[in-house]
Amino acid sequence: MESRMPLLGEKIEDRKLKTTHGVVNFPGDYRGKWVVLFSHPADFTPVCTTEFVAFQKRIDEFKALNCELIGLSIDQVFAHIKWVEWIKEKLGVEITFPIIADDMGEVAKSFGMISPAKGTNTIRAVFVIDPEGVLRLILYYPQEIGRNIDEIIRAVKALQTSDANKVAIPAGWPNNELIGDKVIIPPASDVKNASERPKQFECFDWWFCYKKL
Repeated sequence: MESRMPLLGEKIEDRKLKTTHGVVNFPGDYRGKWVVLFSHPADFTPVCTTEFVAFQKRIDEFKALNCELIGLSIDQVFAHIKWVEWIKEKLGVEITFPIIADDMGEVAKSFGMISPAKGTNTIRAVFVIDPEGVLRLILYYPQEIGRNIDEIIRAVKALQTSDANKVAIPAGWPNNELIGDKVIIPPASDVKNASERPKQFECFDWWFCYKKL
């Protein structure tokens, strides 16, 4: 497998993967759903444990978005199972989403999750895949920094809103400093369209128009 960061807009190739919930065909088994695939450096590590608890605490929010979670590291499946048991016993949180056991590192290499500077551990990567199996968003974090799960939820909501309404989403949406929860109209396609924009929408100028959904 080629070791590189996949490209946005690429369709993810189906493959059979071992997980804590048995063998899955990924992402084929998730067709019709959004998926957040996220890698962590290793089981039984403090930052990863906080992330798994945070993901689980918000799982209903993901499911409300028709979005499934699936974790991954290069640990073996028995290590995943034992770690999940430890989280439930010691922290009182039951991890209900599957974790891929990529013990040969094939998935991690094909997704560019291995950083040579960090040895063989997977970095903290997040891949948002749409219901057609197309990669739509990538986030990479260093091993030392835990993810903001609320931002991942926001990103999935933003992608869905953009797809459904053919609009662009401003920074910090739905709490943008300039236009609040409004969304941005796509660029004008010609001179006539540009001149008509301010008559149809709220605008700072013809190239920056927005509306309330």
